[in-house]
Amino acid sequence: MPDLTYAYAQPSALTATPEGAALQLAAYAEYAPGAGAACFFQGQLRDSWLTARGLTTLAKIVASRFVPQSAALRDPIVTAGAGLLRFEAFSSCNGVYGRLDLGPAALDGEFLSSGTTNVDFNEPMVNALSRIARSEPVHLRVGQQAVTLERAAGHVTERKVALPERWVKGLTAVQGYLAEMEEKMVLTRVQAAQLVQSIPAGTARGDFFLVLRGPRPSFAPVGSAGAVRVGGVHRLRLLDGLLPLCEGVRVFATPDGQASAFVLALGGGQQFVLALSAAVNRGFSGEGNQLDTLLEELPAGWLAGANHLFRGNETFNPTLFGLAHDLAPATVARLCASLSAMGLLGFDLAENHYFYRRLPFKADRILKLNPRLKNARALLDAADDVQLVGLGAGGRTEARVRGTDVWHTVVVGGADAPRCTCPWFTGNQGQRGPCKHILAVQLRFL
Repeated sequence: MPDLTYAYAQPSALTATPEGAALQLAAYAEYAPGAGAACFFQGQLRDSWLTARGLTTLAKIVASRFVPQSAALRDPIVTAGAGLLRFEAFSSCNGVYGRLDLGPAALDGEFLSSGTTNVDFNEPMVNALSRIARSEPVHLRVGQQAVTLERAAGHVTERKVALPERWVKGLTAVQGYLAEMEEKMVLTRVQAAQLVQSIPAGTARGDFFLVLRGPRPSFAPVGSAGAVRVGGVHRLRLLDGLLPLCEGVRVFATPDGQASAFVLALGGGQQFVLALSAAVNRGFSGEGNQLDTLLEELPAGWLAGANHLFRGNETFNPTLFGLAHDLAPATVARLCASLSAMGLLGFDLAENHYFYRRLPFKADRILKLNPRLKNARALLDAADDVQLVGLGAGGRTEARVRGTDVWHTVVVGGADAPRCTCPWFTGNQGQRGPCKHILAVQLRFL
């Protein structure tokens, strides 16, 4: 899928009005012209200075690049729904995810419509945010009408923004990791400030582990009971401006240590989330952590029905949803993974529920944005590319799969994790999701 180019009717800007400063975020939604409302929210920010600090941190994330050859992702996105505004962004290398949530207590205004849009975060607007005074009133308007998406018609003369495939792929992986995370520790306001001071100097080349030594948080190069693995710990310096301001921090991690997250309670209905991939050189878009769940296709009617329901409810707890509709947890997981593979779902750690992004319902994105799954299905199209070798004890299945000028041996099933002799599996050992050969064998024989 090629990049989609977006253009804005005018740049985002912070302007002076008789009532105070007005923050207008130029936006373009991924819909046809005229679809949806021109404005999602308009009103006052109750603590504009604190909100500006959060948006400035988000801008730092967008501008950061921890892998030199990575391309810029440019602008964040914003979702209005369920009485909240959620601003989301990735670092240019795609290994850091940030989100600023503004709840009802942070906003004094009106939600005119629910929606999701790509937001123009230009440099003059970011500079203006940094100059907002503590008591300065700021009016916020999100969803300003934008110019239509017409790259070849000659009508686009304003600043263009590309929407890469990995934007949606990154959102898919982050949601998958956040949904399985467990709370590991809670830090007080004082400990949050100490966390900034404890970040190791320089660029960390190996893993560090966040631990509590008495009441003080610190980072150790070796893990221990209760420690939280933090890959590329220097990336936490993105929170330098927010940690001293927050009321507390909740630290989360996946059971296998493949991702971590820091949820900052900023007070006044504001919350900031920072999620880190397992290593600096691992972008979320390449993780493949949802591939096992996406393996078995769901009926199109199920996906359309779930999309309609979630779109209307805007938030939902997966466990309660399954109980209410008499669905097995595995089925709910497959529904959520399928919709998140289209970019439609995010996950709120603090509330332990999903939230809906109003993006187009495009089921073909599931395969388009997951090439390993697409290639696995292609292997099954050839009659002899996936061959059974034998069945072993404990339900193990051994097969061989045709590669480029070589056959790969795959073992799946039973109590042990799947394995393959291909270079992808050898290099990653299953930590970034299964390879296409394992997926093909699972599709054929399990």
